[in-house]
Amino acid sequence: MTKRALVLGGGGFIGSHLVRRLKHEGMWVRSVDLKRPPYSPSPADDFVVGDLRDPACVRHALEGGFDEVYQLAADMGGAGFVFTGEHDAAIMHNSAQINLNVLECMRNERVGRIFYSSSACMYPEYNQLDPDNPRCSEESAYPAAPDSEYGWEKLFSERLYFAYARNYGFTVRIARYHNIFGPEGSWNDGREKAPAALCRKIAMAPDGGEIEMWGDGKQTRSFLYIDECVEGSLRLMRSDFTGPVNIGSDEMVSINQFAAMIMEIAGKQLRIRHVDGPTGVRGRNSDNALIAEKLGWAPDRPLVEGLAETYRWIAAQVREAASRP
Repeated sequence: MTKRALVLGGGGFIGSHLVRRLKHEGMWVRSVDLKRPPYSPSPADDFVVGDLRDPACVRHALEGGFDEVYQLAADMGGAGFVFTGEHDAAIMHNSAQINLNVLECMRNERVGRIFYSSSACMYPEYNQLDPDNPRCSEESAYPAAPDSEYGWEKLFSERLYFAYARNYGFTVRIARYHNIFGPEGSWNDGREKAPAALCRKIAMAPDGGEIEMWGDGKQTRSFLYIDECVEGSLRLMRSDFTGPVNIGSDEMVSINQFAAMIMEIAGKQLRIRHVDGPTGVRGRNSDNALIAEKLGWAPDRPLVEGLAETYRWIAAQVREAASRP
């Protein structure tokens, strides 16, 4: 019998790539989101355009039973969306409402196991003040002190999923994603993250020109290419380990170094003008000791490889947008 998967948030960046992978494996897939993927058609067998903040939408999505449910739906974006404070209420309300609906509606449905995508944003700010030595191991989450309401909501929802697992017998898997990037993600709508924003700025700038960067560029991050994110998510989902576990790269770079990598890919020499703007914590890097121990696997693809593919895609988007009247 063909296995069935449900991807909530399947119209988004990670969700649309996950749907493609599940279909490649031969599963029957239902995808649910407010809108369809913007850059390529979804291969889902059934795509439901609906609002998961509405319990009726969740109940409809769960009809038929599923072997695997992936809950990726959230109100989120990059630093320009998350760290300004202007969207805090919506971020917390919308994402929490989705997770509350999903878990409550699942109590009476046939579901094998559910995957929840948390975020490295839930780690304490006090462990990420030194850009050269951030601490993001899974056990460092407490005492809790995320640097954003987005991070607080993710931490709350982790606890929510584990509470439902304990009380109602759910099989839950939880991952903490670290800065996922790749083609077909937001790049110009105000919700784009640093990789897409820098690729766009560099693609648009003439050789010898200038780009703006928020902050001094000395803040550090690691970035994980989308294919490895999907691979790690499936390995965790189908393992005996509950999590939470980091799914991210441990190749840490400063944002200045990151921009230099993109410029080299683009074949451009550009000046960087540092300006005030939201930057998040000073340092963040995925600690992969636990995922290697529990899954016998950890992301290892060099950052530059995924970055080259991402830049080519965004540069093509920039050219296409410029050619439109």
